[in-house]
Amino acid sequence: WTLLGGSSVAGFHWALPDWVPPPAVPADNPMTREKVELGRHLFHDPRLSADGTMSCASCHHQDKAFTDGKARAIGVNGQVGSRSAMSLANVAYLPVLTWQNPQLTALEVQALIPIFGEHPVEMGMAGREQQLFQRLQADATYRRLFEGAFPDEAQRGQATLFSLNTVTRALAAFQRTLLSFDSPYDRYRYGGQPAAISAQAKRGEELFFGERLECYHCHGGFNFTDNIQHARLPFPERGFHNTGLYNEDGQGAYPAAAPGISEFTGDARDKGKFRTPSLRNVAVTAPYMHDGSIATLPEVVRNHYARAGRAATAGKGANPLRSELIAGFEITDAEIADVVAFLQSLTDEAFLKSPAHADPWSPAMATRTPIEQPGSK
Repeated sequence: WTLLGGSSVAGFHWALPDWVPPPAVPADNPMTREKVELGRHLFHDPRLSADGTMSCASCHHQDKAFTDGKARAIGVNGQVGSRSAMSLANVAYLPVLTWQNPQLTALEVQALIPIFGEHPVEMGMAGREQQLFQRLQADATYRRLFEGAFPDEAQRGQATLFSLNTVTRALAAFQRTLLSFDSPYDRYRYGGQPAAISAQAKRGEELFFGERLECYHCHGGFNFTDNIQHARLPFPERGFHNTGLYNEDGQGAYPAAAPGISEFTGDARDKGKFRTPSLRNVAVTAPYMHDGSIATLPEVVRNHYARAGRAATAGKGANPLRSELIAGFEITDAEIADVVAFLQSLTDEAFLKSPAHADPWSPAMATRTPIEQPGSK
């Protein structure tokens, strides 16, 4: 990883406030404006899916902080995944990129999963790599964008220029620019604007960071999560927790959507542990939890955390693997409203509407017809 000493590197400027460190960037994928613009086109392009109906943005809507509003993501063939699409806001600062795979740490690698993965099928391009490259190479806009983003590869020929290496590097570069640090709370806490949030939100802040609720233990720091990496941090910090959302069924099994990181570590003690999500823009990312099983923020507070884990109130008893940080607390309806007001103050409206992140193909792509597949007639 390249350690960036300032807000600019190799001609690329990070639009960051002074209190936010720059992201860490892989040495083999330096940031450039041209690469980011190519990545933006790829991110919003449904031609990256098998039948041309689904783009990365299909599961990551800008107005929902790059989530999709669904409990669980749905793939190009209608297959419903087991987990909710995570927000991409400030994904550049996350050392782990999915709910439960501790080994998936690089955006360049993660991009391969939705495009080519088969368990579940998302965009459905497994075995269709050459079709993808042909689609991109046939588009004059892409020929210009790829050549501008990867001039060295362009000199080595089309097969090098249009490749998984360039596609995933461009997508990763674009995602690293999805930066959200201009919420009302940021202006209040860091910008010297005491009137930027309401008195109710300020009361909610006190509760959030207080010892009774203790939300800050897992949702602390400038990105409101205990998973963090950046250019000034020598080692990434990772946090996975079992919050008691589920309990075992009596035979040692969890719901299919809830194995947690034990699926990768092989350690039974890791059952039900998931990565702590950032709470930035959380008011627009409902439904909540890894499987979208809680509909609203008041329910998250009242029916889950206040009760020391939802499983304990569902007749299954407290989960023995539940984090010791999930202890429950007494809270009134008025205090829940205060906490929710604070969480709503983390919404960055400029980020949700920024033209720099928007679909560059609109409205042209809206009139595209699905791509016919062999045997579809």
